[in-house]
Amino acid sequence: MENLNHNMNTNNNEELKIAASFDIPYVQHLNHEAKIEQTLPDFAHDKEFLHNLYRNMLLTRLFDKKAISLQRTGKMGTYPSVLGQEAICVATGALLEKEDIFLPYYRDIGTMFMRGVKMEEVLAYWGGDERGSDFQNPDVKHDFPFCVPIAGQCLHAAGVAAAVKYKGEKKCVLVSLGDGATSKGDFYESINVAGAWQLPLVTVIHNNQWAISVPRKLQTSSYTLAQKGIAAGLESIQVDGNDIIALCAVLKYAIEQARQQRPILIEAISYRMGDHTTADDASRYRPASELDSAKIKDPISRLKNFMEQNSYWNEELETKLLNEITNKINQAVETYLNMEKPKPTTMFDYLYKELPEAYQDQYQELENL
Repeated sequence: MENLNHNMNTNNNEELKIAASFDIPYVQHLNHEAKIEQTLPDFAHDKEFLHNLYRNMLLTRLFDKKAISLQRTGKMGTYPSVLGQEAICVATGALLEKEDIFLPYYRDIGTMFMRGVKMEEVLAYWGGDERGSDFQNPDVKHDFPFCVPIAGQCLHAAGVAAAVKYKGEKKCVLVSLGDGATSKGDFYESINVAGAWQLPLVTVIHNNQWAISVPRKLQTSSYTLAQKGIAAGLESIQVDGNDIIALCAVLKYAIEQARQQRPILIEAISYRMGDHTTADDASRYRPASELDSAKIKDPISRLKNFMEQNSYWNEELETKLLNEITNKINQAVETYLNMEKPKPTTMFDYLYKELPEAYQDQYQELENL
């Protein structure tokens, strides 16, 4: 600003007027030691609510571990770990209502499970079976399946939110994406139309610090990712993505605002503690010391410590929960491994409403295999 004043030949005692200025609030209730940083919301004293959050975070982590094992033993295809980001997924699943519409990116298994997607469906999807995207639970039929192309789901979300507003429905549309997606035009276009049309859209950025092998600092010079929403006219908030209590508080507010056609952008600060996918080796580009620092902020340990400090949790409950979750995951794996193999023709069935004539012979050949 000093250089600008000088170059414009203004007097030494005269400063340029400010056209506009903006603030990005940061929300954190529990720090990495589970100590209170900000007055807790009422739900933070609801033992059953906290138990549900913890149960679903632990389920997400153990499922994640099992999925990686299945891939490593050749029983599933490439899989993207959600290790370290469980709190964002679970808080989203806890706050969305059944009638709301969720558009995930490829690490959102925690939210999808809480919405009613079956674990075996997720395994089937990453096992190359299109039936994994055909959710059998009628309560989740209106949600979207995984979106692997980066930021493509943002455009879908804007379209869905426009339809919801057009119909006069009091629903929230929530889209999830990684930090790398915020560098894509699809992201910018979606938030721009959300602001211009005042759509019922919540955009949640999982800032896990890495866009595959590109670190956050090399991807963008933006001081925060949240401030990217300011240009689109969106209220924008940054939150500790490892503090599930802060996440629930922010998401509760954001979803309520979206129902009133006030779109909001949330940047949840977390860390991808696993590889980008099972086809990646993060040790080739990520310092070990950085990963060690991230482990200290682990979201699951943080909530567990808080519950133990308040006598909401103990080792007996922990053992019981671990056994329950392990059995549930094993049953889902068994179901997945015993699913009837999809027919080769499904590559056409799920792509075309009416098969083009050029593919008729190929379809017939596959059908006769």
